[in-house]
Parts: sequence; C-alpha cells; structure tokens
Amino acid sequence: MTALTPTRDDHFSFGLWTFGWTAADPFGGPTRAPIDTVFAVEKLSELGVWGLTFHDDDLFPFDATEAERRHEIDRLKAVTASTGVVVEMVTTNLFSHPVFKDGGFTSNDRDVRRFALRKVLRNIDLAAELGASTFVMWGGREGAEYDHAKDVQSALARHREAVNLLGDYVVAPGYDIKFAIEPKPNEPRGDILLPTVGHALAFIETLERPELVGLNPEVGHEQMAGLNFTAGIAQALDAGKLFHIDLNGQRGIKYDQDLVFGHGDLVNAFSLVDLLEHGGPNGGPSYTGPRHFDYKPSRTEDSTGVWESVSANMRMYLLLKERAAAFRADPEVQAALEASKVAELARPTLNEGEGYTELLADRGAFEDFDADAYFDGKGFGFVRLHQLAVEHLLNAR
Repeated sequence: MTALTPTRDDHFSFGLWTFGWTAADPFGGPTRAPIDTVFAVEKLSELGVWGLTFHDDDLFPFDATEAERRHEIDRLKAVTASTGVVVEMVTTNLFSHPVFKDGGFTSNDRDVRRFALRKVLRNIDLAAELGASTFVMWGGREGAEYDHAKDVQSALARHREAVNLLGDYVVAPGYDIKFAIEPKPNEPRGDILLPTVGHALAFIETLERPELVGLNPEVGHEQMAGLNFTAGIAQALDAGKLFHIDLNGQRGIKYDQDLVFGHGDLVNAFSLVDLLEHGGPNGGPSYTGPRHFDYKPSRTEDSTGVWESVSANMRMYLLLKERAAAFRADPEVQAALEASKVAELARPTLNEGEGYTELLADRGAFEDFDADAYFDGKGFGFVRLHQLAVEHLLNAR
C-alpha cells in the first residue's frame, strides 16, 4: 500500500447518482445499465471508499410503495453493515419528477410546496435512521427562465420558511443532522436562486437557526459562474460554514460537466487541496469533513470505465495532496511567501488600541508615505510564487 492507495482514513465518499449515472442526456438515451445498490457498495468498499450518499429517488423509485421502499432501505443497511461503508450524507430529489417543474420549496403552486416539504421530512427521518450527519439541499429547479415569472423576494421568503421548518423538525427529536445548501448559478433552470457561495451565506444569516445550516459548494457550480472555487471555499471556511463539499472537474463557463476531480482546472484543484488539507498559509482553518465526489463517468465509458473513473477521482486527490505537502515544505516556497508578504496580511492594519483618531495623526501613514516608490519598485513576486506552485504541481521540484 502506498500514499496513493485510498483508505477509509481518507474519508472519500461518492453519491449513488455519480457512478450510477446511466449516461442519458438531452440528446440521447442511456449508454449503460443501472447499477444495483448492494453491488455498488461492495465495489466501493473494495476500492477503499469510506462513505456513500444518495437522493431518496436513487435508492427507490419516486412512486415506490412503503413495502418497496423499506425493502431497499433494509438492503442498504445490510450491505453498509457488512462492508463498513458509512452513509454520511442524504439529500432529496426535488427536481426530476414533473411535479417539480417549477421547483419544490419555491414553486408558484402552494400545493407543490407542501408536497415537497413532506417528501423532505420523510427523507430526514431516513437520514437519521441511517446515521447521516449532513442533509444537502440543492435547489436545481428553484428559479426561473423569465423575470416576471417568479417573485424572487417571495421565493426567498418561501425558501426561508421551508428551511426554518426543517430546522424545527431535526431539533424536536434531537436528530444529529445539519443542513448544507448547494449553490448553482443555472441549469436546469435559466437562473437558480442562491446561485453562489456568497448568495447562500447571506441567505443563511436570515434563518431562525443559522447554526444548523452551512454550505455544500461544488467545484463545477462555482466555476460555471466564472468564480475561483478555492477563494469561495476559503470564505466558507472563514465563516465556519463549510459543512460538506462536492469535488469534480469543470472546464470553463459552460454546462455542468461533472468531470473527474482534477480533470478540469488542475491548477485550481491543486490550490484547493492545499487549502483543504493545510488551511490558509497564515494558519486559517482547514477542512475535516468528507471528501465527496459529485461527478459523472463520461458517457463514452463502459462498466469497466465507470469503476476506473471512481478510482481516478481518489487518485487525483491523493496526488494533489502529496504535491501540496511538498509545496508547503519547500524552503524556497516559504521564502517566496515571505517575499510576497503573504504573512503580513495576517497582521492587523491598525495598531493595538488604534482608531481613526490615531490613524489620522500618523503622518507616516499618509503625508510622509512614499507612494511613488511603488512605481517600478517594491514588486510582490506573485509570478515567482505561482511558478513554484506549478512546478510542484508538475513534480518538477
């Protein structure tokens, strides 16, 4: 066993909908058969996977009877018990069935909203039964294509009402479950509510129990909005709201590609793993939760390729983890960080006890400050620092 061999200690997890995707898309039908849940969990265990996640409709059909539903739940409980694979997160499908064509929590149809809440409440009970600690909420259908079709302020109020109710529901019986909002800018809706990490953070602060609600950011979703995923994760960590994470690959602003992690923006994936594993360069928080892969095996792959893609996600993470450790340990990198004054950003701009009166009295801060010295001088060396990062990424150092 090497450092690149996944183990349970790595806390890698996968959703049933990821490797289980049959590869149907808007332009063609499936290219692979469905995968049986028990077989899938046994295979994941063989590959060193720690955790499993699923939507309710991944485990049993939308219209399953109670007996059919219980049969699939019991099969899952038996195979997780025999393999040791953990159900770490559960989520609810409020996007596939036609009833959710205008959303679940924010549908213009009140009856649909009430149905959606009942569906989620039942799934929270299942999450608690299986020992999941996180309940993810992706509002893929919560949005609109046309500006006048949705009262966004009312939609936010209904979304808030729903999440507040879910908070009540887990607190009453003492469920050890927290919620994680998964932002996305668009697709399948033209515009989705809570499109980015920043939007979701602002929304959380309006809730009755904000301490129960955090984020489940996804690489591709933030990059679809043209944002830097590592920067978004740093902000989520700073706010204490990174409750879960979805790792995958994305190549630019286009449809949600769900590539293998690291098969998109590799440099950003490197900085992300560095942050998750080590925290900020000045000692900011790192991430201790599951490394969850929300990807899809390419439509071109057969069943062998499916399991190779599962392994590829984990191997990419472990490779980047290895390279990030070498980057952090390199004395030349440490010198470059110092030359770039990265550590100085952790130093408060104001002196201890200083306010605006003292700052205004400090001539060195303004009147005697030599701003012109920064013309063709006092460079920060950011290019050199990034070059070192890329060389470590390429294992060239």
